[in-house]
Amino acid sequence: MEQLNSTEVTSNNSSSPGPSPLVSWDSSTLAPVVVLSFCFLVGVPGNIAVIILKPNWQHLSSLSQNLMLNLAISDMVCLLPLPLWIYSFLYNWIFGLVACKLLAYLVYCCLYSSLLTVTVLSVQRYLQVVYLHKSLHDVGNKRLLVLLWLVGMILSIPALLVRQPIEEKHMTLCQAKYSSHAQWVAVLLSESLVGLVSFSVVAFAYICLHRRVNQTAFFNHPKTTRLVTSIIVTLFALWMPHHIINLLGVAAISVKNEGLLSFCIDSWNIVGALTFVNSCLNPLLYAFASRSMCTVCQKPENKYCC
Repeated sequence: MEQLNSTEVTSNNSSSPGPSPLVSWDSSTLAPVVVLSFCFLVGVPGNIAVIILKPNWQHLSSLSQNLMLNLAISDMVCLLPLPLWIYSFLYNWIFGLVACKLLAYLVYCCLYSSLLTVTVLSVQRYLQVVYLHKSLHDVGNKRLLVLLWLVGMILSIPALLVRQPIEEKHMTLCQAKYSSHAQWVAVLLSESLVGLVSFSVVAFAYICLHRRVNQTAFFNHPKTTRLVTSIIVTLFALWMPHHIINLLGVAAISVKNEGLLSFCIDSWNIVGALTFVNSCLNPLLYAFASRSMCTVCQKPENKYCC
């Protein structure tokens, strides 16, 4: 997601008079391209299938159905612009300033909406499984979804402000350009703070759910245990590298460590591409596997349990 600050590297790459039509493809370029291509080819059809088929959703409450539909829509919209980013990695960003800002803003909105929806889903399942008569229904389905998108739009404002086409390494890329080191640090910290808080809530909800009902049939069900474990491990594995690199970048900027900063710059595209894998895997984790989460905790008097 976040990429290098052009003010820090432009002077080292100014020997070229302009962007070339074709760049040298090294591992730092090809790795994100391969990951993003996989996400587009697998994630878009998967999320479309979830939106159309709504697999096993008859066992879910209306709130959970709306949340998972919102998750699928967020992930699909997030993945749809990937061919443009893939093209810009391999060649040049040729779509102009407005498209750069708006597409970056759209992707961030969808990523934040997806992450926040996953967080709310974890809280909803915890309340419904551990406290069968409590849920988030009182908030209101529509108001909750509007709130999720509104928060995502607010959190995405930095992308709208700092993204612009930048000439770097003989090519033009849609990247972030910061006015100062303080702005750079603030964006990285805010982005990582949201991610770490969301992951903490998800992990806390599922771990507490596991501990509270560990002696019941719920976690004696192997498929459900694997599903809960996969949710936490996948979210951690795909998002944590990005936040770790962000925090290392903050440290490098603060202490002016050029070597560490160079490592972060080289890593941002790769770890940023991994965050899209989460949008690719969400249909499997939340939609197609949701029935196993609910049927094992369902009671005769409760038509919906998740």
